[in-house]
Amino acid sequence: MDVIAVIDVQHGIAVAANQGRRADYRALKTPLAEGSDPVAVALGLRSLFAFPILYIADLDGIEGRGRDAELPRRLAEALPGVELWIDDGAPAVGAMRNFNAGVRAQGPRLTAVVGSESIASADDLEAMRGLPPSRYVLSLDFQGEQFAGPAAVLEDAAHWPDRVIVMTLARVGAREGPDLSRVAEVVARAGARRVYAAGGVRDANDLEALRRSGGAGALVATALHAGTITAGDLEMIAGR
Repeated sequence: MDVIAVIDVQHGIAVAANQGRRADYRALKTPLAEGSDPVAVALGLRSLFAFPILYIADLDGIEGRGRDAELPRRLAEALPGVELWIDDGAPAVGAMRNFNAGVRAQGPRLTAVVGSESIASADDLEAMRGLPPSRYVLSLDFQGEQFAGPAAVLEDAAHWPDRVIVMTLARVGAREGPDLSRVAEVVARAGARRVYAAGGVRDANDLEALRRSGGAGALVATALHAGTITAGDLEMIAGR
């Protein structure tokens, strides 16, 4: 099972998520790093566990204020060998451009995340389907019970890539537990694709529950900084 550490970045600093209410996010305070510089936080997470993948949410890009083009480069330089999943709000057309640029600059370590909330047109849908299915990740974004994005993205699993995230935004940073039923529903339609949960994971018991529901892994932030998922937990989980 994969545990993927998450860093949310806003206005150039790492921030603590709060139920998807991005206006309420504040500078991250963590025992793993001095200050809230994203690179320092990433190195702190790697000191806890050798995460093979880090997920970076560029919230300024997601909210249309402009992407931090330097952040992936800085992280790639600081974390050789780590795969970076970059969610910067680019629609699928933009993700295709970013993917092509990333392949040239970073090789296989840079992976575009296409969030359903950023898919706005038929052109985006067509571009998404043109991306190599092994080289991008689709995030199925949910705001409460509502799917954020075109219904066709959720309904047509034939066009999902190899890796899919079930992003329950209201549970991000809320410590309410993952949405196991929604994850199980997506797993049932995903075939051989790997399905990851995002939002609400509190401890190793939640990770085990996700594994039983068919999840391939989870995106985690708050529990790592709070210490409710420990290095020992991560070592044990990685062996399953």
